[in-house]
Amino acid sequence: MTDFIAVIPARYASTRLPAKPLADIAGKPMVVRVAERAAQSGASAVWVAADDARIIAAVEEHGHQALLTSAHHASGTDRLAEVVDKLELDDDAIVANVQGDEPLIDPALIHAVARELQLHPEAVMATACHAIHDYTTLTNPNVVKVVMDIEGYALYFSRAPIPWPRDAFAAGQSLPEGLPVFRHIGLYAYRAGFLRRYAGLTSAPIERFESLEQLRVLWHGYKISVAVSGQPAPLGVDTAEDLAMVRRLWV
Repeated sequence: MTDFIAVIPARYASTRLPAKPLADIAGKPMVVRVAERAAQSGASAVWVAADDARIIAAVEEHGHQALLTSAHHASGTDRLAEVVDKLELDDDAIVANVQGDEPLIDPALIHAVARELQLHPEAVMATACHAIHDYTTLTNPNVVKVVMDIEGYALYFSRAPIPWPRDAFAAGQSLPEGLPVFRHIGLYAYRAGFLRRYAGLTSAPIERFESLEQLRVLWHGYKISVAVSGQPAPLGVDTAEDLAMVRRLWV
């Protein structure tokens, strides 16, 4: 059995969708819908970590736990580190980071990522991916790709198409059969002790240029284990159009 807690970082301000965590989905705030999914994952506890009292009130009104955290965190990972200290978690505790804008997240995927970390003691983090089957997705810079080693640890994450099938593309082919190309799913599990150390890691050049925070972890020599999912990533909510789509799918 995998013992872990789920934490949902939630920030009130959003450039493209103001007050996004409180956006209504079938009568409940989006962040509450995410908490409901996380509660079905097998987590021993679910916490929403928010920077605004309005989010805290909405979450608690619907019967879920919430912590008010600093409004000055640069990332959701930094917010998780504050939660780890406030809850006084042991360094070996596993913390699943569930994005607050993914109300369609599969609870089984949350559990799978937490279990992936449990099964790989050399890793400080775990995440997930699924296979890519078309050229357009492979070459889309908004789609993050990941390459793993023989043991399933991440070698690199990139917005570029990796691995690049040189001969096949030179011959005008689409994706050659057997090409190990995977789309990263932005769901993570961490060891609490690593979250405490993370804030002290200097930013990496590859992280800044790719705009991918997880590259900082690889840059400093830590291991990230990757679970391969048979299902594509769920639709997240970044824009008003995304929200409208999720509302239609919720029916």
